[in-house]
Amino acid sequence: MKTKIISLFIIALFISCNKTSTEKTESASAESVSSTFKPANLNEQIIYNRAVEAVVWGMPAVNFELLNESLTAAKGNFNEIIYWSGLINSKNQTLTPNPDVVYINPLYDTRKGPVVLEIPAAEGASFLTGSLDDGWQTAIEDIGPAGVDKGKGGKYLILPPDYKDKIPAGYIPMPSSTYTGFAILRSNLTDGSPADLKRAVDYGKRIKIYPYSQASNPPATKFTDLLEVDFSNTIPYNFHFFELLNQFTQREPWLTRDLVMVDFLKSIGIEKGKTFQADARTKEILEIAVKDAGKWIDSKYEAIFTPPFYDGTNWALPASQDVVKAIMSNYTAPNIYPVSERAISYSIAYFSAKHLGTGQFYLMTIKDDKGQEFDGSKLYQLHLPPNVPVKLYWSVTAYDRETHALIKDMKYFSRASTSPGLQKNSDGSVDIYFGAKAPAGKESNWVPTDPKGKFELLARFYGPEKGFFEKTWKMGDLTEVK
Repeated sequence: MKTKIISLFIIALFISCNKTSTEKTESASAESVSSTFKPANLNEQIIYNRAVEAVVWGMPAVNFELLNESLTAAKGNFNEIIYWSGLINSKNQTLTPNPDVVYINPLYDTRKGPVVLEIPAAEGASFLTGSLDDGWQTAIEDIGPAGVDKGKGGKYLILPPDYKDKIPAGYIPMPSSTYTGFAILRSNLTDGSPADLKRAVDYGKRIKIYPYSQASNPPATKFTDLLEVDFSNTIPYNFHFFELLNQFTQREPWLTRDLVMVDFLKSIGIEKGKTFQADARTKEILEIAVKDAGKWIDSKYEAIFTPPFYDGTNWALPASQDVVKAIMSNYTAPNIYPVSERAISYSIAYFSAKHLGTGQFYLMTIKDDKGQEFDGSKLYQLHLPPNVPVKLYWSVTAYDRETHALIKDMKYFSRASTSPGLQKNSDGSVDIYFGAKAPAGKESNWVPTDPKGKFELLARFYGPEKGFFEKTWKMGDLTEVK
C-alpha cells in the first residue's frame, strides 16, 4: 500500500514539473496538455494536479455513474432491468456498444440488503453471455454458459460490501465491493431475422431481479425498453465529471486500495458526508484540469495498441495486459495498480469480463495497413479469411473516433456473421467495406461512416476457439480502396 501511495503522489507532483527529455519525445498534443493553466500560487497548482489525478483514477466510476444518470432520465431505477427490444441504434450513445445482440442490463442496489438475480437456463439457441460488475466495473463473475452457472441458470445472490451472514442454500454468492453495480447480459442471435430477434428478446425477459428479503414472494421485475430512448454515457470532460464523481463517492464505500485518494478528493472539494461546492476560481481550475486530463488520456490512447495481437498488424486488445490482470484478479495481482491505463480503457468502453477469452474476446484498430488513421470520407476493405474460429459469432463495428460511440444517424453500424444477406466469397471468406459510400454490388457487406469525421473499429469474437488464440487464423489490416 505504501508503494502505491508514494507512486500516486509522485505522479501528481510530476504533472506540475517541467518536461523531462523523455517526455519531449511525446506527441505535440501531449506536450500542450497543460498549456492553458496558469496557477496564481502553489495551492492552485495542487488543486489542478489533484483534479487531474481524480479524473484519471475515477474514470470507471464516473463511467458507471453516467449509466445511472441516463437510467434516471429514462425513468428507470436500481433493482430493475433496462433492455433494448431490438438491435440498438445511435440513440444509444454509450461507449462502444454491440449493435448485433439484444442487451438486457439489470442494475442492482444492495444498500438495503442482498439482491437476487435470476438467470434462466440455456435452451438451444437461447442463452446469455455477459458478466456481473461492481460500481468500479470490475467483474465479480461471468454469467451464462461461459460463466459460473455453465448454462444451467441459477439464482445469483449479490451481496453488499463486507457482508458477514451465512449464504443461504441454493444461491450463487456474488460479493460486491460497492453497493451498486450492473450486469451486462447479451441475448445472442443466430440469423438476425425478425423471428430470431423476438426469440432473443423473449428469452432475455425471463431474467428476474428482486431484493432477497422478498425471495419468498418475489415482485414482478420491471423492464424499461430503451430502443427509442436517448441514452448516453460518453465521458463529459467538463465540471459535470466531478459532480458525477462526487455522487459516486457519497454513495459507495472507500476501498483500501484507494485510500490515498481520500485526501486528493478533499483538496478539490469532494468529501464523504459533505456537500460538493466550488467557488468560481476553483470551478475554473477544475474545468481546465478535466479538459487537460481528457487530452492526456487521448494522447496515450494509441499506446494501448502495443503490442498488436497479430504481428505486423494494428489489431490489439483495447486494454493493457496489466489492466486485464488487475481486473481479472479484482486488483489482488501483486505490484500492479494500472490506474492510468485503466483510465484509457474506460474512456472508450464500459464493462469487464472476469475470464476474458472464455465467452468473448475483443480486437480494436484505429489505423489502416499504411499506418494512417481511418478517414470517414475514404473507402476501406477488411478481408476475413474463411472459418473464423468462433463457436457463436463474429462482428466488426465502426465507432466515432472522437466519442467512441456509434456514428450518429447511420443505417447500421456493423457487419456480423449473423447479419442477414451477408455475402461470402467462394472460399467462405468475407470482405467488409467501411466508408461514406457503398461499393457497387456490396451494400450488404458495407458499413457506412461519416465523411466529416474519423472512425475506429472493434471486432468481437464470441465463443473464441483454440485456433483463435493460437493465431492459426489471422485477420489483416484494412486497406484503402482507391
